[in-house]
Amino acid sequence: MNNTESYIRNRQIWANLPVKDVERTQKFYESLGFKLNGDHKSGHLVSFFAGRDDLIIHFFQVDMFKEASKGDAADLSKGNEIMYTIGANSRQEVDTWAEQAEKAGGTVFAKPAVLQAPWYGCGFADPDGHKWNVFYNGK
Repeated sequence: MNNTESYIRNRQIWANLPVKDVERTQKFYESLGFKLNGDHKSGHLVSFFAGRDDLIIHFFQVDMFKEASKGDAADLSKGNEIMYTIGANSRQEVDTWAEQAEKAGGTVFAKPAVLQAPWYGCGFADPDGHKWNVFYNGK
């Protein structure tokens, strides 16, 4: 590994996404069991830890996101930006993610199913259209 690889490998990476309603976003992700990262009282940001390595995902009120990115936010009704993947430990866990996401106000765009044996998974979007899929490798 060269010095550049070592440098980036030892850095934490944050994801920053725009949302229309920070409070709605907080309720959605908390109901799915995401761990809150701090207590942002400004109303313009909510942040969560995700995954084993605690990827930080910031959800910024759309106007703040546009200002920080010096451009428009993507219209997710017309396309996609990124899709996060969650590793599941069982088919039942995949089913539970789909049920919980829908119950919390999200949209299941791919119902739980065998995708390509041995993979079983589903896909859901949060209320702003940010997409996630959940996969279980049945090997």
